[in-house]
Amino acid sequence: MALCYFCGGEVKIEGKVFRRNECPHCRRDLHACVQCQFYDPHAHNQCREPQAEGVQDKEKANFCGYFVFSGRERAGADQAAKAKKALEDLFKKK
Repeated sequence: MALCYFCGGEVKIEGKVFRRNECPHCRRDLHACVQCQFYDPHAHNQCREPQAEGVQDKEKANFCGYFVFSGRERAGADQAAKAKKALEDLFKKK
């Protein structure tokens, strides 16, 4: 199951993801750096592919030829909700 980085919605991928492909749920670009398996916010140019050219806007569609759809959710998207619930449960009156 592939997931959209932006909304976490399930995306059915058949073959390559092209520049104009969008998430069916949030309509955000699928061929964007943040959706790629090589995206790493801690790497040089935020990309682990050494031959890829730098891209300014990592959340918009681009022409990178090394793009491979990762299908993973945004790190921390669900963690923030879990942390908030844990805090509410901690201070909940009994």
